[in-house]
Amino acid sequence: MMAPGRKRRIALRTAVIVAAVALSLTMEISGFLATPEAERDEISYTTLHAAVPLVFAACAGVAWRIGPTRIPSRLMIAVVVLWIPQSIYHVIGDLGWLWPIVRGVDLGWAVVTGVLVLIYPRGWLHGGFERWIAAIALVASLVNLVTVLLFGTPGPETCDCVPNPYQVAEIPMLFSTLDIAYRVIGGLLALLIAGRLLVQWVRGSVPARTVAFLMPLALLAWATTLAAQAASYAAQSTSGEVLETISLIAIASVPVSFVAGISHTRNMRARVADLMRITREGADRGLWAESLARTLRDASVRVYWWDEERGGYFDAAGVPIGPHVDPRGSQSILPVASPLGVPIALIRHDRVLTDNMRLLDGVSSALRLSVDNGRLRSEIERTLEQVRQSRQRIVEAGVDARRRIERDLHDGAQQRLVSLGMSLRLAADRAGELGDPELLTDLEAAIDDLTKGLRELRELAHGIHPSLLSAGGLALAVPELAGRCPVPVAVDVQAEGRLPEIIESTAYFAIAELLANVAKHSGGTRAWVRAHLHDHELELVVRDNGVGGASLDGGSGMLGIDDRIDAVGGRLELESPLGAGTTVTIRIPTAAAAGE
Repeated sequence: MMAPGRKRRIALRTAVIVAAVALSLTMEISGFLATPEAERDEISYTTLHAAVPLVFAACAGVAWRIGPTRIPSRLMIAVVVLWIPQSIYHVIGDLGWLWPIVRGVDLGWAVVTGVLVLIYPRGWLHGGFERWIAAIALVASLVNLVTVLLFGTPGPETCDCVPNPYQVAEIPMLFSTLDIAYRVIGGLLALLIAGRLLVQWVRGSVPARTVAFLMPLALLAWATTLAAQAASYAAQSTSGEVLETISLIAIASVPVSFVAGISHTRNMRARVADLMRITREGADRGLWAESLARTLRDASVRVYWWDEERGGYFDAAGVPIGPHVDPRGSQSILPVASPLGVPIALIRHDRVLTDNMRLLDGVSSALRLSVDNGRLRSEIERTLEQVRQSRQRIVEAGVDARRRIERDLHDGAQQRLVSLGMSLRLAADRAGELGDPELLTDLEAAIDDLTKGLRELRELAHGIHPSLLSAGGLALAVPELAGRCPVPVAVDVQAEGRLPEIIESTAYFAIAELLANVAKHSGGTRAWVRAHLHDHELELVVRDNGVGGASLDGGSGMLGIDDRIDAVGGRLELESPLGAGTTVTIRIPTAAAAGE
């Protein structure tokens, strides 16, 4: 939701623009109606004349929204207010206190328009040339106002008005000379600004031309017609409808050109967002410089990266940065550093881009983000690799522990129990020979319990680490495992040769857990186990014809299987539609484990 303060600002701007437009149209319409019909301009020209302030007002609204500062929009509103047609004198001619002031500022719109061009596209005066031109125009305008107030007289050349109450002397020659000089100075200043802007555009780089691509043409057309009109005014002749029409169109194109230029600049900043796609993978230095040049449309862009070891800046090819850029040259340097002040890079770019600091700030932020993403990505990849290796070491340690326990049980407790069983058998035989049936019965019962305990111990040892797996791999261990499943299991094992021990152990216990799930949860009557080796990848498929509906978070041990498989770089896929059985597919890469 829009903030209340923002709503008030928008409402205020809208009110100011509407009021300025209303004032301008009121002056235009009232002046047209007050002018005798014989002296009125053509309807088409009057319409075009009235449309000029409307164009300025519309552009003021856009500039107010997207402009670099508030100055351009305010200047455009000032032009709307100062766009006073000559016919307004028929309305205010009887107001002696007013018409001399209006006459003194009736070309103020031209001065404001010139200043608007001078601040393009930065939004403020920058440099001695712009300040001097603005100062000359302002002084000339003030001199013209004072001249009109002190020496202006009503008449055909000025207006059919009441006497000027501010007049101190009637010197027609002085008044006419200063009046013509003011218009000539204005025309010359406009030509000077247009010429300078056009030369800068011709000599400028691609970024400079793209930022100021319309303004030179608009300003040149306006300055040319303004100079021609000043000459016609000096010669006391009419300038012609064609020339006046061209002048109006050129004037209206000035704010349009300004808005188009700042819109283009704004779009350039938006294109910096395209650089964010690069940041996802970190800063590939060659790609980064190429993408930056394309985004800024500046083929001269060079990115030099800070090398801590060598203590300098080097480009992607290892070429060091050259001498420092001449401040008065066409190139400029943008340093990029981390928030802690650690140098990252230097971006050498066209100097015209320094007028758009928001754009350069966006570029700096994108580069910092790219470097940070690259560093974080490397740290994450390194951490993930450490975690993967740690998990694999844990699995390998578990396999080794299982094997040691199985060996200790087989060579230790199991052998002792076998020896004890043999001793008890000898004792039972001796009791039979001695004719002691009670002792014989007790010994036989002990032998029977010992045999059962020995069987359970062997099954426990087999569950901890099957000896068949160590002896013959999956080809021997899986069929034996399937044979102990209460559900009939069809086995197809085609693992050629022996696989790394961790792979065989992981595959075996995954199959064991899946067959246990088949027996306990599936409700099926058949199961199938398939183990094939394809392109250094072991593929295990365990399928049943049960009720289905299994899931990785269903509490059936699937998460444990998935974790065990993931620890060795494998992946698990589960398909278990309701009523259609369950199929678990496991793929484990064997090349990496073999290499390790």
